[in-house]
Amino acid sequence: MSANSAFQISVFPGDGIGREVMTPTIEILKVLQKRVGGFDLRFQEEAAGAAHYKETGTALPEEAMARASATDAILLGAMGMPDIRYPDGREIAPQLDMREQFELFAGVRPVRTLPGMPVPLADPRAQSLDFVLIRESTEGLFAGRGKTRLDGPANRPTAAHDTMTLTRKGSERLFEFAFKLAARRRDRGHRGEVTCIDKANVLGGFYFFRQIFDEVAAQHPGLTGNYMYVDACALNMVRQPWMFDVLVTENMFGDILSDLGAGLMGGMGMAPSADIGERHAVFQPCHGSAPDIVGRGLANPTATFLSAAMMLEWLGDQHNIADCGKAGRVLDRAVSCAFVDGALKPTELGGTDGTASITAAVMEAITSGKAERAEDSA
Repeated sequence: MSANSAFQISVFPGDGIGREVMTPTIEILKVLQKRVGGFDLRFQEEAAGAAHYKETGTALPEEAMARASATDAILLGAMGMPDIRYPDGREIAPQLDMREQFELFAGVRPVRTLPGMPVPLADPRAQSLDFVLIRESTEGLFAGRGKTRLDGPANRPTAAHDTMTLTRKGSERLFEFAFKLAARRRDRGHRGEVTCIDKANVLGGFYFFRQIFDEVAAQHPGLTGNYMYVDACALNMVRQPWMFDVLVTENMFGDILSDLGAGLMGGMGMAPSADIGERHAVFQPCHGSAPDIVGRGLANPTATFLSAAMMLEWLGDQHNIADCGKAGRVLDRAVSCAFVDGALKPTELGGTDGTASITAAVMEAITSGKAERAEDSA
């Protein structure tokens, strides 16, 4: 094994069910690296989040961030608790701080349904959705976070102003990322189509956003670029989501549409994510800390497993380690094998399968070789 195939991973279990979904994820990654070989994951746990803020007054320690910045990837459980907030009323969200400090500009939110899983749309095509939403994660309306300007007296303001910011640099790198992803998906049989989601008919900032999209699209003549207003996109994600390949949009729009995408998959417990920058990347489930089910064994670890699979594939691509990329695909296949034909039904979807049974099924698909055979035959 070469030296560059050993990866340092910062692990932030976070709050609520964060540790409950992180512990089995680490166990699966350790089994997977032994089975596939060719790479070595070394985990370093860090404390951060709402509970840490309540105890120490700091949500994301500088020392933890310094250590994380020196690692190869960051794996998060869940962060934040509804009843623990900053003095100005905002929830504790260290993951947002990471996006800003590490410039994790591309929020990647895959929307992929599993055959046999209960999904909200009756159309058979909704059982085999496979598209990706890319959310710009450092600018947009979120750029005004913590910078709200109030008019009038402090004890009774007359207006509040939050400013949306879209820059050429931020938009260009976002669209370039989207078209490169579409090219990789085209090589795997997808359409190679990128749709810019905006509100260019109302706001000049989004017209600027769209113009930059056109400029970047022109540099990728083998791919298709088109547009859709965000309200029409929301309609079509419910009416005919199988029409999409790669969607790319502003921060706030992406925040909303990604949850709609999770709903198409059956729920937040099925939705993985990655926040990727030029040097760093964070992988985490889309769901929150779910304080109402902590300690009950009901947490669905699937989204965290799939986020870990995304991490492995990203590491393999970044460092040209084929075995690492393969391990990510095997983990992804293991989840599909575990859920095939409705074999599992998480409690959040009205079933009886919680953390232990879902973990056992995914682990069995790996250790039996079923997932690896499925990947090799793909």
